[in-house]
Order: sequence, then structure tokens, then C-alpha cells
Amino acid sequence: MADIENCDLKTLSPLQLFEKVTEQGEKVRALKAGKAPKDEIDAAVRMLLSLKLSYKTATGQDYQAGLPPRDLASINNCTKEENEDLVDPWTVQTSNAKGVDYDKLIVRFGSSKIDTDLINRIERAIGQKPHRFLRRGIFFSHRDMDQVLHAYENKKSFYLYTGRGPSSQAMHVGHLIPFIFTKWLQEVFDVPLVVQLTDDEKYLWKDLTTEKAYEYAIENAKDIIACGFDVNKTFIFSDLDYLGTSTGFYKNIVKVQKHVTFNQVKGIFGFTDSDCIGKISFPAIQAAPSFSSSFPQIFNGKENIQCLIPCAIDQDPYFRMTRDVAPRIGLLKPALMHSVFFPALQGAQTKMSASDPNSSIFLTDSPKQIKTKINKHAFSGGRDTIEEHRKYGGNCDVDVSFMYLTFFLEDDDRLEQLKQAYTSGELLTGELKKVLIETLQPLVAAHQERRKQVTDEMVKQFMTPRKLAFEF
Repeated sequence: MADIENCDLKTLSPLQLFEKVTEQGEKVRALKAGKAPKDEIDAAVRMLLSLKLSYKTATGQDYQAGLPPRDLASINNCTKEENEDLVDPWTVQTSNAKGVDYDKLIVRFGSSKIDTDLINRIERAIGQKPHRFLRRGIFFSHRDMDQVLHAYENKKSFYLYTGRGPSSQAMHVGHLIPFIFTKWLQEVFDVPLVVQLTDDEKYLWKDLTTEKAYEYAIENAKDIIACGFDVNKTFIFSDLDYLGTSTGFYKNIVKVQKHVTFNQVKGIFGFTDSDCIGKISFPAIQAAPSFSSSFPQIFNGKENIQCLIPCAIDQDPYFRMTRDVAPRIGLLKPALMHSVFFPALQGAQTKMSASDPNSSIFLTDSPKQIKTKINKHAFSGGRDTIEEHRKYGGNCDVDVSFMYLTFFLEDDDRLEQLKQAYTSGELLTGELKKVLIETLQPLVAAHQERRKQVTDEMVKQFMTPRKLAFEF
């Protein structure tokens, strides 16, 4: 019998083996909880050990509950060259001038593509044209968005959760992407929003005092408020400030901490034995806002309110962990919508940095600074000479000015005209940069004007724990 089982196991993929081990582990726990006969329990344990051994033989990795095989790309027979993109919550690296290969990232992370059918369903649900970020694939991947829509179509609402790690006083235009989209979601679905400012994370990872991290959180909150969120339906909170005041929030953190092992967070986030324990426990803090019971003042302690998280794809590891642990602590899995990365001015394969003012357009930049940065630093997809450009045309796939226009130019027809003209060689790089300058200058100036209107009293109002103007 054992030989037959072992033979069968050899035909299973690593992911199937992982699922078999998980299933057998649950069976063992059920037998023990039901006080089954000892020989029956022993047989189930032997099978579990056999499955774990087969899993390790197939993957070279010890089985860890809730942590599927790490190298899903090699499982799917991808080559090393295809795996050159590195994406985690702290590092995004690619050698491709076009940027990260998002189709491969969907396969690796196990999420679902936001396809035309889903976009059309969102349009039907809200009764209006989808946001340009959806139309253009900027939000490209999701987890359980169909489930959120099904509930919404049946008159059951949800809430939004997004966040910001306040590592500097000034935010750049790339930081606006999740907030622009979240504001649109809040308006078209008419739902509450919680915004987490992870000043504790920045203190743990960077050379900052807690006072400076909190100061940055308040400054970033002003930029977030300036995006136009409804104060009656939005709660913004600093971890350093809110964590000590909410029993519901801390209870959920502790529940997550109890059900995630050190080995699991090492496997998911790459922590080492030399990392401080604050880093190791932080993922539970980012997980907690996914559960409505973390905000008793908003949801009256209800644990059955669905959460939707719009975020960049690099934050997904936090929520894969969250979604795995949620059923084990009796809470709902959060749904997610993932955005692509916003490219640095120097190109999609380089990294934006708050310490490098030329790596992006900051929300504090003057019209002159915006013009200078774009003209001097924006990576071009154009040819070396005007003659070559007229003959062969430019490459929109690598041109940063065109990439930025994809994010910020609202008119689809105008964007397509620019693409055709640049690709054909009719439009020169300098002319395309001029269009971007004329798009970003008023956008940043309008944001600066709104931010000037954000008073300390308004910040306090957004950040005060309170009941929002919404009934569930």
C-alpha cells in the first residue's frame, strides 16, 4: 500500500503536494480533536510525515503551513532569465527598460488578471465609465474582486483600506496613484475608507526617530487629505498613535501573530536571524486593518464586513499572509486590486528615491523644476538624431514621458494620438516632453493649492477615531 501511495505522490506537482500536506494536517488535527482511536491517529500521522518528505524531496524546501512553494516560477518551468525581476515590499528590480513583466508576476504571485469582463462588470455595477487606471491596465491584477462585486450587486457593502509608509516629508506624483484610484472607488461605490500610516515601519527600517517618523506621517496625511477624500467617510491613522488606543486593532494583531510562525515570515519576507523582532512582528500590524473588527468605532465590532485593498503589487506578500491566516482566526479574507509600479524619471528599470530629487516629480516642485526635470532627466524612447527618429519613430514602451502620460492624461483619444504620432516619428521627444510638462504642471500646482487649505484642525478631524457617516 505504501509503495502504491509513494508511486502516486511522484506524479504530483509541488503545489499539489503542498495541498495534500495541508489537507492531511487538517485531518490529523480533526482526528485528535475527536479523540479517534490511537492506531487511526498514528496511521494519519505516518501519512502526514510521508507527504512532508515527498514535498521536501520535490521542492528542496521544508513544508511550512500557509506558505506554498516559494519558487512557483521554476515549478512552471520558467528559465532563470525569465525570473530576473525581483519584487518584494522593499525592493523592485528589473533589467528590462519596459519595466517589470506583470503577466509573469501574476503567475508567480497566484493572483488574477483584471480582464475586460471584470472591467465591464465594474462599469455595470457603478453605472459609469471605469477609471483610466482600469481602462489602461494600471490596476492590472486582483484577488476576489468578483466576490466583492457579487456582494455589492446584492446590496451588501464593503470598506476600503490603503496605506502609506511615511519615509519623507515630501511625496512624489507616483505616491498619488493608489490614492487617486482609492478616492474614485470611494466615490463610485460610496463606501468608507481607512488609511494606515505605517510610521512604526519606517522607524524600524530606516534611521529615523519615532518623533521624526510621526512628523512625516502628519505631513503625508496632509497630502492624502489634499486628494479630496470625504472626511465623513475617511479615517486616517498613524500606527504609533492609534495602536495603543484600539483594543480591537491590537486583538487582531495578536491573533495574526499567534497563527504565523517565524519560519513563515522568513519565507515570505526574507527576514534573517539578525533582523530586529520589530520587523518580524510588523506584518501582523499591516494585516490588522484588513479586518473590520480592528475599527470598532466605525463598524460597531462587526467582523463580517468585506475589505478591499487597492495597493501596488509589491505589497501583496503582506496580504497573501493575511488571506492565509484570516480563516484560521475566524475572519474574512481581504480582497485586493494591484497596480503596476510608477517608473523613475531615469527609466522603468531604475528606482525612485526620496533622497534623489531628480528621480521623480515631487508634489513640492515648482513649474520650473518640473520642466527642468522632465527635459533633463526623463528617459527617452526616441532615436539619436531627428533624421533617424523621423524615419524609424520612437518607442513608447520605454519612453518615460509617455508612461507618465498614461497615468495622468485623462483623454484616451489624445493619448492614442500621441502614441501613433511618436511611434511614426511625426512627434519628436522634445514635443512629447512638452505635453507631459503641460499635463503635470497644473496637476501639481492644483494639489499644492489644495494642500495649503489643509489645516491642523482638518488633520485632527480625519485622524480622530470616530463613527463615520455610513451604516452597515
